[in-house]
Amino acid sequence: MQDFKSFSEVIKNLKSEDFDSTALELFRFQASENQIYKKYLEARNIEIEAVSQVEEIPFLPIRFFKDQLIISGDLAQFPGFFSSSGTTGMITSKHYFWSEAWYLNHAQSIFEKEFGELSNFHVLALLPAYLERKGSSLVSMANFFIEQSGSEHSGFYLYNQDELLDKLRVLQHSPKKVLLLGVTFALLDLAESKKGFPTMKNLIVMETGGMKGRRKEMIREEVHELLKPYFGVKTIHSEYGMTELMSQAYSKGEGKYTLPTTMRVMLRDVNDPYSWSTKSQGGINVIDLANFHSCAFLETQDLGSFDENGYLQVLGRFDNSEIRGCNLLVQ
Repeated sequence: MQDFKSFSEVIKNLKSEDFDSTALELFRFQASENQIYKKYLEARNIEIEAVSQVEEIPFLPIRFFKDQLIISGDLAQFPGFFSSSGTTGMITSKHYFWSEAWYLNHAQSIFEKEFGELSNFHVLALLPAYLERKGSSLVSMANFFIEQSGSEHSGFYLYNQDELLDKLRVLQHSPKKVLLLGVTFALLDLAESKKGFPTMKNLIVMETGGMKGRRKEMIREEVHELLKPYFGVKTIHSEYGMTELMSQAYSKGEGKYTLPTTMRVMLRDVNDPYSWSTKSQGGINVIDLANFHSCAFLETQDLGSFDENGYLQVLGRFDNSEIRGCNLLVQ
């Protein structure tokens, strides 16, 4: 694998049994070509050639994306970047991409493996806050999904609840599925509006997390119990993604996430970031092989666990970490 196009082909055709060998090859590439990661490894006295197992790969704290240039290669190779959301005065993360088109096709592939072809959906994106700023990877993904759906009814909604409800009434008997993709606070605002919601058997409600400072933080169970009766659905779906990751994980209910082939989550000790957790929960470290152009090995500020069936559950955030889009408080 010599360049980004070569990496992209490997990732596109990745098989689960090749994850470890690909991760180790990518680690050695980024240890050489990513200057910030290289300095981080040097500061920790890591001998690159001594790393022979995935469990031995050091993870870069995700906060480095806020004030450092996290790229593997020359800046001239990167046409743009995604930026994170944040409240006023908060430093936001920047994740440079080598190809926005590749990111969007990768996102489509992950979604369709879980839910089927986008051409079988009407995509309605309720994303205020995200739509009010530039550089959101979620908005870019949602816009691409809207295009790929090929539906004249697909589109974005800001705060226009009545228009959204009118559109849902039009689609309530459609043979296609309706994906209502919404930031959490906007879905709650709609549910609490008490405006009449149509009965729909073809509806998927998917929350992307985030109160954006508009509402008090709530645990996932509380959010979902408020949303389910209003929308008339048995489960609320969820997306776990962030600016610093090129891949997404999806939950079809109860906050239990299935990871795509390109992602692996490992739980670290909450008191020692360099040790793996010996308990049922811990800090979430993510390997995202789709980050081959930046850094694929990230220490997040999220807390998680795995259930008895191997599903990832995101429990919340570390107490001293900044609130960001995917935040839900620990119960």
